Order: sequence, then C-alpha cells, then structure tokens
Amino acid sequence: MPVFKPFKAFRPKSDLAKQIAAYPYDVINSDEARNIVKDNPLSFLRVGKPEVDLAKDVDLYDSSVYLKGKENLNNLIKDGNLIEDSSSNFYVYAQTMNGRTQYGLVGCAAVEDYWNDKIKKHEFTRKVKEEDRCEHVRVTNAHTGPIFLTYKDNDMINAIVKRTITSKPDNDHTADDGIRHTTWIINNEDDKNLIESKLKEVDSFYVADGHHRSAAAAIVGRERAKANSNHNGNEEYNFFLAVLFPASELFIMDYNRLVKDLYGNTTEEFFDKLSKNFSIEKVNIKYSPSKKGEYGLYIDKQWYKLNVNDSFVEIDDPVESLDVAILQKLVLNDILGIADPRTDNRIDFVGGIRGLAELESRVDSGEMKLAISMFPTSIEELMNIADAGEVMPPKSTWFEPKLRDGLFVHFLD
Repeated sequence: MPVFKPFKAFRPKSDLAKQIAAYPYDVINSDEARNIVKDNPLSFLRVGKPEVDLAKDVDLYDSSVYLKGKENLNNLIKDGNLIEDSSSNFYVYAQTMNGRTQYGLVGCAAVEDYWNDKIKKHEFTRKVKEEDRCEHVRVTNAHTGPIFLTYKDNDMINAIVKRTITSKPDNDHTADDGIRHTTWIINNEDDKNLIESKLKEVDSFYVADGHHRSAAAAIVGRERAKANSNHNGNEEYNFFLAVLFPASELFIMDYNRLVKDLYGNTTEEFFDKLSKNFSIEKVNIKYSPSKKGEYGLYIDKQWYKLNVNDSFVEIDDPVESLDVAILQKLVLNDILGIADPRTDNRIDFVGGIRGLAELESRVDSGEMKLAISMFPTSIEELMNIADAGEVMPPKSTWFEPKLRDGLFVHFLD
C-alpha cells in the first residue's frame, strides 16, 4: 500500500501567506511572473520562477536561475518569513472557487511508491521539463511545490478532515484571482496515526496534476539514495511533498482546442467530412457540451453542437473511448492532418477556466480558424486509465483551482 506520512513543513507567517503564496511554475510565463512580483518582494514566484530576478536574456535552464531560486528560498527562511514547524504533522489545505470548496490532506508521499506504481500516472513526461524540475530540486534541496494526488475516498480520513476544519485555521487568505486558500494543522498524535493506518488500506494514489514534479522528486530521491552509503530509506529525500484529495472532492474542467486552418479543405468540405461521424446542429449560443460524446464547434462566427455516433462512445477501451481521443482520431488527425498534437504548431489548447469567450476571440481575430469545446474528462476515466497502465492523450484534463506554491515547503534533509 502507498505511504503517506507527516512532515515538518516550512510555512509562511499567517499575515504573510497572501504575499508569499504563488502560482505553480508552469501556469504562467516569465513575463507574467515578472509583472506579478514587481511590487511583491516576498512572492514565492521568486523561488519557483527565479528568472524573474535575472536579466530577460538569461536562458531559463542556466545554472544561475536555479542558484537564484535557492538564494531566494533561503532568504525567506533567514528573514523569518517561512518558519519550520516544531513537529512532524499532517495539514489540511482547502481551496474555494466560485462557492465550491475542496479539502486536501498535505503530507509526504514515498519516492519508491512512484517507481513501483503504487502512485499511478496517466501522462507522459517531457525530458526537458523533467530535467528542469530535477535541477530545481537538486539545487534548492527542497520540494517547493506540492504534487496534486487523488485517491478513492476513505470515510474515516474524511471525518478527521471535517473535524479539523471546525477549528480556527492557521492561514486563510483570498488571492487576487478570487480563490480562497485556507490551511489547518493536524498535530494530534492519535489523528496522525489513524490517518497513516487508514491510508494503508488504500490501494493506490493517482497523480492528478504535477507529473513532471513527481518524476523529478522520484529521480532526485534515487540519486540521493545511491550517493548515500548509509542510506536506510527513512531519509527525507525518500519522500516528496503532496496534497492528497479524495476523488469526490475534485473538479476537472474542460480542456478546449483551437486549430489554425482547415488543412486545405473548404468549409463545405470540412463539414461534409465531419458529418460522416457526427450529427451537426447549428446553435445560437456559446456552446459548452453537456455530456460525453458531445462537442461544441465555433467557426465563421457560428456555434454548432456536434454529437459523435454512438458506436464510438461505446468503445470498450479506457483510452480510445475518451472524448479527447475520439476527437483526435476522427477530426484532428483524419480531417485536419494533426497527427501529433504535442508537436504540431497548428493546434493550441485552452483550459476551461478561460471560458468560451476566449475561444471566440481567438477565432474572430483570425489567429485561429476554428475552436472545439470539450466535455470534461471524469476522475473515474482518469483512474481507469491509470489502473490499466495506459496514458491519456495530451491535454486531457484541466484541474482547478491550482495548488499554490509556498504554503508548504519540504526539505530533502
């Protein structure tokens, strides 16, 4: 069974949590990050995206970038802005967006469980991004952003979390984007022991978001073990920072597609080919699909509702039956000539958090020819694919809200 243990976190002083907490490194670009930090010397973006403190022409993977991140992290601690807890604890991390709250359990997962597949993955990682995160961990000697894990609900753990949140939180702030972030500490020994024992009843954890970070933690953990002649398996480098959410708490948003051209087809030819596998209905609203097998299409300032033929929805394969896989095969590949959406620059992806107006805007501007709105992949589909040892097509899931960096830091020794 996978391991999840308490740890001694470095956390912001309560009155500084809003200033310190920051978006993950891969949610915003460097220019956006520079704009955010310009009036905030304490922003944790200076640790997660430390290029903000260097010249714009510095290569993002230059050693100076990682060294600046280490320096900025150490300064936050030295100046008393991040403080280490006196004992190893679990924590509760709540996020509230649009009136909906999800509650996660913060602790440390085991590196070996990543390698032995007790922590299941559903995406491939890219070597460049993987090595970037490895170097960040190596140089800072820390896990500075949590991995977003999920698991099948356990009633006893849920009960402990519900009891914990009736007490006064340690940190509670609403970020500038309107998302509220609240944390509590679980330092009662009986509760900590019960959580650990109950999690031993769980078959698997699943990486919901953070595949590159989890891969980096696992790689660096093994490097440290190999280099340590006295390695015993209990060192902190054997574990990595994570927030564990019960599956029932999670909210997956749509991950929509934009395509630059019709691959030589006229609009009439495109619709003729589309009609072979989809029913097509013109609609007078921005169209967001309401069920599996349904899609929205925006082209030439008009929205359409598409429904794929039932035979494709009923495919008995956890990957091939996904809406994103069906779209990839029948439309993106077969009609629009996009064989590999990871590398083809004719396609772009937009998380549902940006809304359908973003799709319209980019098509109406002439930048893109068409947009396709998707029905969200379900957490059950994600788990089924991970359980089968398969991977999802790229850009299949968009989780919101994103976990903030800087609320918890875990050092490797």
